[in-house]
Amino acid sequence: MSSRKKNNNHYLHNNHIQLIRGGKDYFSKLIALINKAELIIQMQIYIYEDDTTGLMIADALMNASKRGVKVLLAVDGYASQGLSKSFIRQLRNAGIYFRFFEPLFRSKHFYFGRRMHQKIIVIDGYSAFVGGVNIADRYNDINGIPAWIDYALLVEGEVALQLNKISLNYWKTEPLFKDPVPMKDISYKIPKDMQYSVRLRQNDWVKGKHEIWRSYFNLFNNAEQSITIMCSYSLPGYVLRRQLNKASQRGVKIKVILAGPSDVMLAKYAERYLYDWMFRNNIEIYEYQPTVLHAKLAIADNHWMTIGSFNVNNISAYASSEINVDVRNRPFVISVNQVLEEIIKNDCIQVTRKNFETNATLFRRFLQKTSYEIIRIVLNLSTFYFKHEN
Repeated sequence: MSSRKKNNNHYLHNNHIQLIRGGKDYFSKLIALINKAELIIQMQIYIYEDDTTGLMIADALMNASKRGVKVLLAVDGYASQGLSKSFIRQLRNAGIYFRFFEPLFRSKHFYFGRRMHQKIIVIDGYSAFVGGVNIADRYNDINGIPAWIDYALLVEGEVALQLNKISLNYWKTEPLFKDPVPMKDISYKIPKDMQYSVRLRQNDWVKGKHEIWRSYFNLFNNAEQSITIMCSYSLPGYVLRRQLNKASQRGVKIKVILAGPSDVMLAKYAERYLYDWMFRNNIEIYEYQPTVLHAKLAIADNHWMTIGSFNVNNISAYASSEINVDVRNRPFVISVNQVLEEIIKNDCIQVTRKNFETNATLFRRFLQKTSYEIIRIVLNLSTFYFKHEN
């Protein structure tokens, strides 16, 4: 297809990738790579908490700093505002460069400005994690409590170097930041039969970047056979809903894996308000049951996928900085689709029109409609956020 061929020009091929599930697997791999770091570690994280998981990662970062590795840690000024002053002081005393991504204005319960919603970790310009996993206990398997379901892509190769450069640009305005350790010439010794075509995608309304939104638009627009979406807070705007409608009319089979239990019930009620629209467009709905669903990825035709921090809603589209990666590799995407099919089979309940309408009391429909209207108003304001109380 012409639009797909045009986008292929942006793919870099000298990369190796792995799909990593959040929880113990993710954090054990992260710790191992931090412990191997030689030059520089960069982290940009939306939520960082100084709980068991946060302290474990901090210990690894401080040990790396003691070895002479330059460590740069940036967290969102709203979502991570609970970090204690003593914890931050400990990081800085260990030689770690730490800063908040600050909104224009914030108080305990009010926020004005965009969010740094991306979750990227880059090590030595060679390895990088891109996904939805934050640094907190609920994203880890702690004390027998399973982690929220989430995924990240571990990328080794050219895209990791791109991410390294993007992350360094963030620190140019930091008065206390010295020039980074010069990067060594990196040779990506990845055998050709293990290389994957990957491209980096950004969304940042302040900088006029809408690449991830366009990836979703193209994915919906170009799909010929199937689309599978896994999304934690799915409230697609009018344009993306229109593209899904057109895909359905072309005969594309569409599945969405959404949260059953949710950490933000207002958003879940609003999401369920759109179920009727999904039924009318022959979209199959599956709600994940074991834990909270936090993953953000989509697949088209077992050929192309996107994964990262971007939720299919207007907050991610217009009010956050986000980073995704697109993958174009049929065997890899097929393997990811198989993972999603297993989740649908073993961990989800299908929501059909019949069982949804059976449980749709007048009060529930009123609650869903009201929640949707509240969320819609908030999304239209784009940059106002209210603190979610745990």
